[in-house]
Amino acid sequence: MADPYSTLGVARGASEADIKKAYRKLAKELHPDRNKDNPKASERFSQVTSAYDLLTDKEKRARFDRGEIDADGNPTSPFGAGFAGGRGGAGGGGFRSQGFEFGGDGEGVDMSDIFEGLFGGRGGGGAGGGGFASGFGRRQPPPKGANAAYRLRVPFVDAAALAPQRITLGDGKTIDLKLPAGVEDGTQMRLSGKGEPGPGGAGDAIVTIEVVPHRFFTRDGDDVRLDLPVTLGEAVLGGPVKVPTVEKPVMLTVPAGSSSGKVLRLKGKGFHKKGGGRGDQLVTLMVDLPANDAALRQFVEGWDGGGNPRAAMGV
Repeated sequence: MADPYSTLGVARGASEADIKKAYRKLAKELHPDRNKDNPKASERFSQVTSAYDLLTDKEKRARFDRGEIDADGNPTSPFGAGFAGGRGGAGGGGFRSQGFEFGGDGEGVDMSDIFEGLFGGRGGGGAGGGGFASGFGRRQPPPKGANAAYRLRVPFVDAAALAPQRITLGDGKTIDLKLPAGVEDGTQMRLSGKGEPGPGGAGDAIVTIEVVPHRFFTRDGDDVRLDLPVTLGEAVLGGPVKVPTVEKPVMLTVPAGSSSGKVLRLKGKGFHKKGGGRGDQLVTLMVDLPANDAALRQFVEGWDGGGNPRAAMGV
């Protein structure tokens, strides 16, 4: 994979907020659902998601910046830039590695003696056998396959109730996902070993959650908000009314004499919290007056009560 900073189009010193902003912009442009006839967009979407995954992991980002891992998260060679052959220095014909120069100016050096001192034996001998010993030059494990990026649209009520979600992977297999507490739009889930195959095993699948907006519920932190229409009679006289929640309808008692804007609370009917427990559902009463109701109009015309509800505003 290319440099993750270049992939997202951000500078190396970019903040996490800048990285998220760049990712969301690119993910929206490259999402497979919007580019069904463009396979390159799907490949690019996967690269962008992998880059985002690396740069939003503080430990991995730091290791990448130090050159300890590559853009795919695999360890880099312990020799860094490697042993550079060729001529070293002005007229030197020696062997140069990591700033050290052996030989040069025509001096003959038995390289086997040097490696014998470093690695404990000629041709891989020594007490431990096997050539490179004591961890220096230890062979790196074979790399894993690339991560695979997926985007999963989750209904609002399912996200609030943590209903299991089924996702189909690239190999055609389906998995039932258990959503984490505190799930929100942009939450990422890692499925170990469900990515692309590789010599060292399969990579991971990175699933980004997209919570679909609801037609009358909205989210406020861990709480759910709902504007509930009530009749004039229900507002004036009060009484029980049926209220929808993210799981099932419940009965709510409206206090007598309630005005539009009054907020009632249903405990534990919101989103599951990361630390345990659930938020609430906040119900805002909205008095709904019927249009062209002759009886209501006649009543109001003959009613002299109510006073001035705007007196506190000085008008």
